[in-house]
Amino acid sequence: MRYELTDLKLFLEIAQARSLSAGASAVHITASSASYRLKNLEQALGTALFVRTSRGMDLTPAGETVLAHARELFEGVERMHGEVGRFISGLKGHVRIAANSSALNGFATASIGRFLVLNPDVDADIEERQSETIPAAVLAREVDIGIFAGPTEAGGLELHRYAMDRLVIAVPGAHALAGEREVKLGAALEFDFVCMSRASSNFLFLRDTAQRIGRPLRTRLHAHSFEAVLSLVAAGLGIALVPTSVLAGLPPGVATVPLAEPWAQRELSLAVRAGGRLPSFAQALVQFLLEDPRVAMTRAGA
Repeated sequence: MRYELTDLKLFLEIAQARSLSAGASAVHITASSASYRLKNLEQALGTALFVRTSRGMDLTPAGETVLAHARELFEGVERMHGEVGRFISGLKGHVRIAANSSALNGFATASIGRFLVLNPDVDADIEERQSETIPAAVLAREVDIGIFAGPTEAGGLELHRYAMDRLVIAVPGAHALAGEREVKLGAALEFDFVCMSRASSNFLFLRDTAQRIGRPLRTRLHAHSFEAVLSLVAAGLGIALVPTSVLAGLPPGVATVPLAEPWAQRELSLAVRAGGRLPSFAQALVQFLLEDPRVAMTRAGA
């Protein structure tokens, strides 16, 4: 059984992109070379790892098994480089983070940016996902660190209380809801909404919650950031569901109304794999995220 680490890296990239050409590009080889290397790997293992479908390259059951072991293998390689790097010139490595939109926009992105400035040899991938999907992504080694809202029943995770946040309704200052002490989501859904992008976890949460209570969500426009959403609210285009953590730069003419819903109070958890032995640079980032004074302050006040 002969194959190289490069073959497994290519396999990993193809599996993540579900595309041979994208996987080849990620490891800087041609598609024809990638096809040859993949065939060599499959021959060495004695089984097909992918099936080609209309959606792209799908893993076979054997491929799923190889994927789990390949992720664990490269995690070990990354940990080795990180630990050896400490003896050379500080932290070195690459860390992958998934978080919901509130955590990313309200807390984590700024913290991660400061950490990377302090550690120039560490790189990061930050991906937004729905809270419900993040624990599984951590367990599957798709990401090293996950930050999500709400409880999880997933086993095998080391959970840290990360931050406390609250969802509110942002409205134009002259809006009918502006003078209310609080509002139920059902009542807010009587009005037009300005929403985050269709792929945003904030929008998906709002859409799914509206469906659960049997009310339609009237979306006038999707925007790419909370800043843009709040600007559109200020312009009178509609109202919005936003976390209080993004309200530091609240535009003039926008008021917020608390939601009278138990789920509006959001506890954010930071998760890593239990016993996962993160590389030193990833462990350092976890501590940096948890010890950020602005984040820690929300836990103290809860």
